[in-house]
Amino acid sequence: MSLLLTRRRTAAAVLTAALLVPLAACGNDGSDTEKDSASGAKPSDSAPASDSAPASGAPAAELTVLAAASLTDVFKEAGAAYEKENPGTKVTFSFAGSQELAAQVKQGAPADALVTADTKTMDGLSAETGTPTVIAKNRLVIAVGEGNPEKVGSLKDLADTKLKVVLAAPEVPVGRYSKQILDAQKIGVKPVSQEPNVRAVLSKVELGEADAGLVYKTDAETAPDKVDAIDIPDAENAVASYPAATLKASKHSEAAAAFVAWLSTPAAQKILQGAGFQQP
Repeated sequence: MSLLLTRRRTAAAVLTAALLVPLAACGNDGSDTEKDSASGAKPSDSAPASDSAPASGAPAAELTVLAAASLTDVFKEAGAAYEKENPGTKVTFSFAGSQELAAQVKQGAPADALVTADTKTMDGLSAETGTPTVIAKNRLVIAVGEGNPEKVGSLKDLADTKLKVVLAAPEVPVGRYSKQILDAQKIGVKPVSQEPNVRAVLSKVELGEADAGLVYKTDAETAPDKVDAIDIPDAENAVASYPAATLKASKHSEAAAAFVAWLSTPAAQKILQGAGFQQP
């Protein structure tokens, strides 16, 4: 009986092996998968893996943009819009007076792009930047306390020694523009302080520490409940230009160039002009 059982088991094993041979020939023995795993390829995927570049084509990156203080509010909005349009990209801004930003660039601060409030500052950084593009323009106004308690009506009124006037320092773009228009009208002003950027000038007026100050129109519009803006006629005014450029030291040069280029697009211009900036 045991001999017969052994013969039956042997025959069954031979039959099973014969049936499995053609199946193995038709199937995948795993060698292709092992080869693909070694090469990093995925044979089952004909489409490429997810790309780090967003739909717009701009490469994803974490960008640091140095920007003039007068762009604080509008660039926060613009940055959010850009990130939404370019998933995977993060834009961080560092705001300060243009002269401070220039010093940071020369000291090698890690950043990808620069936007100043004047062409003079940008021109002085030609060795550190790409070719700049003017993305917006601005004009100056006289900022006074809400309701204009001192009844300031024109630039000439700023010469009144009883009036506490605050200006930006002359090395700051808005301070340079202020000096330019006051000198052109032969108006002598003795400021109670000279501030490092336009937002500091505005703050002095907002807090009542100054009766009046010269700021950009767009800055005055950020505090409508605290200050009033007295317009300066175009013939007596100055036009501020805002150039943007990539920084040659950027580690994300392609992404930085995409952001700078975007600032001139209709989408970005709509945001800038909505905040009171003029077309470049």
